[in-house]
Amino acid sequence: MRRLPAATLLALLTFAVAGPGVAGAHGLVGRQDLPIPRWLFAWAAAAVLVISFVALATLWPKPRLEQVDPTGGRRVLAVPRLPAEITCGVIGVLAFLAVVYAGIEGTQTETANLGPTTIYVVFWVGFPLLSLVFGDVFRAFSPWRAIGRAGGALLGRIGGASTPEPLTYPERLGRWPAALGILVFAWVELVYTGRYDPSQLSFMALGYAALQLVGMSLYGVETWITRADAFGVAFNLYGRIAPLHFEGGELRTRPWLSGLPSLKVVPGTVALLCVMIGTTSFDGFSLGPTWSSLAPDLQEQFVDLGLSLEHALELAFTVGLLVIVLLVAGLYRLGVAGMRSVGGTTKGGELAGRFAHSLVPISLAYVIAHYVSSVLYQGQAMIYLVSDPLGDGTNYFGTADRTIDYFISATGIWYLQVAALVLGHAAGLVLAHDRALVLYRKARDATRSQYWMLAVMVGFTSLGLWLLSAQAQ
Repeated sequence: MRRLPAATLLALLTFAVAGPGVAGAHGLVGRQDLPIPRWLFAWAAAAVLVISFVALATLWPKPRLEQVDPTGGRRVLAVPRLPAEITCGVIGVLAFLAVVYAGIEGTQTETANLGPTTIYVVFWVGFPLLSLVFGDVFRAFSPWRAIGRAGGALLGRIGGASTPEPLTYPERLGRWPAALGILVFAWVELVYTGRYDPSQLSFMALGYAALQLVGMSLYGVETWITRADAFGVAFNLYGRIAPLHFEGGELRTRPWLSGLPSLKVVPGTVALLCVMIGTTSFDGFSLGPTWSSLAPDLQEQFVDLGLSLEHALELAFTVGLLVIVLLVAGLYRLGVAGMRSVGGTTKGGELAGRFAHSLVPISLAYVIAHYVSSVLYQGQAMIYLVSDPLGDGTNYFGTADRTIDYFISATGIWYLQVAALVLGHAAGLVLAHDRALVLYRKARDATRSQYWMLAVMVGFTSLGLWLLSAQAQ
């Protein structure tokens, strides 16, 4: 009898968002551009997840990823640790200063200035993609980490033994500062009307860097980076998916996803992941017809309260952003509540933390699905922007006259997006199943508990496809 609610939820979620009428691809593919019926994509994606679930229940009877040492693996390459860290850190600092300088001193035309494309494409999307293969790449290039480490080393030499020890980082804060940081960045990217203003972006970047330096000076560089630096924490999570990782000055291999089960769940971890998924979801939702019909009415309500049109629109988008984040959190909590009903006494909050790592590949899948076209197309703009970073007509590398080559069709982009969503959610299923085999005494109970997680994964997949398709309407 306990199987019925999960099965019913699965059917309702699939029918609600995968029925006829699903189409498109991030504003690129029109309703009539796809070679097979649009609704078939969503049903096929759901079918793939169901088949994956059955295969896991049959062919994966014992935990595998949970047993892998995330710091081990076969050595691929030995890297001189200190020279490599110094070199990467210097590159990161110089790149950061170049972007900030270009934003302040260069043209304020967003498409001709180095800043906006670097921040929104190379930084926000490029690093997650690199992390998917090479691990936590950003850690090596983080400019504020490099400055914090250099400053700490300098103070250590000057002060010696009298240098004060860092304060103890409050355990209750956990990753809440990182969750708030991602939410604020998403607000700037999706809500703030000045989000493409190069000079404002530069000043905000300087402000964020200053905040990180203060935090590192109080609580220590590594502690702050792994708990409170929004981008350091987020990119580290993505890096745990990768088959490569750096350990002790060596590049090592490990099985895909095996870095995630060892993730230490602290307060704010689940919230951070829900924010990461929810904000990306709102990016898609805000471009669709549903939000386009709701936003003006909501904006008008705020105008009636005395706000200007601009601020009323920002507030309307802020409400939408928060609602979508809460919706994602609610969907995940619903799956956790269902799992708790299957032969377990673990508290809901604790159980949510135990399976939080399964949300990481879903978050990355949403990033890839929503921004892959930006990387493939707008990413090419870096070829001419680095040659003329200030937009003043210079041509340092002779590439200022290059243009963007739209070498992949809109339909091809759609296939990439669908593949990213399906693979990301299938990876989430694998991680959840592997963890369930550890938590539940009987393999049968572990499988039953995952009916609910399957429903959550299908729900997230269908939601992602609907958001992508809605943008083409």
